[in-house]
Amino acid sequence: MKALVALILLVQLPIHNAVPAAPPVPLGCDDPESEAAAEVAVNYINSHSQHGYKFALNRIENIRMLPQGLNNDIIFLELDLLETTCPILSPTPLANCTVRSFTEHAVEGDCDVKLQRVDGILSVLASKCHSHADSSEDVLQLCPDCPLLASLNNTEVLTTVTTALNYHNSKTADAYLRLLEIGRAKIQYHPTHVVSVEFAVVATNCSAEAARVNVEACQLLPEDQSNFGFCTATMVTRPSQDLKVDCQLYGHQPGVTYSQPAQDTSAGLVPSVVQGFTNHNLRFSHNNPVASESSSSEFPTFTLSAKRVAKRAVAEVVQHDKVPRPVGFVPPPPPPCPGKIHHFKI
Repeated sequence: MKALVALILLVQLPIHNAVPAAPPVPLGCDDPESEAAAEVAVNYINSHSQHGYKFALNRIENIRMLPQGLNNDIIFLELDLLETTCPILSPTPLANCTVRSFTEHAVEGDCDVKLQRVDGILSVLASKCHSHADSSEDVLQLCPDCPLLASLNNTEVLTTVTTALNYHNSKTADAYLRLLEIGRAKIQYHPTHVVSVEFAVVATNCSAEAARVNVEACQLLPEDQSNFGFCTATMVTRPSQDLKVDCQLYGHQPGVTYSQPAQDTSAGLVPSVVQGFTNHNLRFSHNNPVASESSSSEFPTFTLSAKRVAKRAVAEVVQHDKVPRPVGFVPPPPPPCPGKIHHFKI
C-alpha cells in the first residue's frame, strides 16, 4: 500500500512542479515588429479611404499582441497619423508624399486598427478612425499671419472652385473636367484677400472645346478608362483681382474608383460637401467598432493603457530624482509606449 501511495505521489510530482508557460514579451511601440504592423495598417487606411488625402504615420501610441495559437496572433494598434499633400486618388507612393507642416494648419488622424498575423503574414481585420484639424489658436500662436482652414462649404470657397474650374475648362485644349470634391481651402484676409483651394477632378469623354458647344453631351469615361486629377487655385479679390489655376490629370489607374458622381460647375451647380467642416473626416471611411481592443468582447484586457504606463514611469523617474542615487544606480528604462514622433506633435 505504501508503495502504491509513493508511486502516485511520484507521478503527480512533475505536475505540481511544472513551470507555467511564460507570457509573451510585450511589444514596444518602436520595435521593428510594431513598425511593420503600423506600415500595413497605414497602407490599409489609405487604400480604403474614399475622400480627402493620404495620411502618414506620426507615432504608434499603443500596441498589444494576443497569441491565438501556433504562428497566429491578433494585434491591436493605436496610431497617430498626419495628413499629407497627396490626394487619396493620387498614384504617388506614400513614401514620396509630404506631410503638411504645422503652419499649413495640419490635420491629425487617430486610428485603432485590428490585425491578424498568420505565419508572419499581416492582414487588417478592422479599422476605426477620426481626423480633425489642429486648433486655430495653436496655429496662430506660432504663426499669427498664417491663413487658416476654411469650411469646405464656405461661400467664397465654392465661388473660387467654380471660377477656377470654369477658367481651366475655357483655356485648355484637353479633356473637359468635372469636379469630384473639394479637398482643402484657406482664406487669407490681410494684407490681401486671397482664397486658396484644392479640389479633385475627373476627365469626361469631351474635349473642352466640344463641351463649349454642348456640355450636356459630355459623360464620364467608362471605369476601364477613368482618369482622375487634381487642381489647385488661388483667387485674389482685394486690393486687386487675380486668378491662378493649375490642374493635372493622373492618367488611368486600374482599380481606382470614386464613390460619388462628378459635378458640373459650368452649370452653376454647387458641389455637395460636408457641411461646416474644414477637412474630410476619416470616420466616414473607417468606423468599425471591433478595431478597438476595448470594443472587442472576444478579448479581455488585462494591461494598463500605454498612456497610464508612461505617466507612471515618469512619476517613478521623478521620485528617483528626489532621493540620493547609490553608486551604480541605473534609471528605469523608458516606457515601451507611446513610440517616437516621426514628424511633430499636435
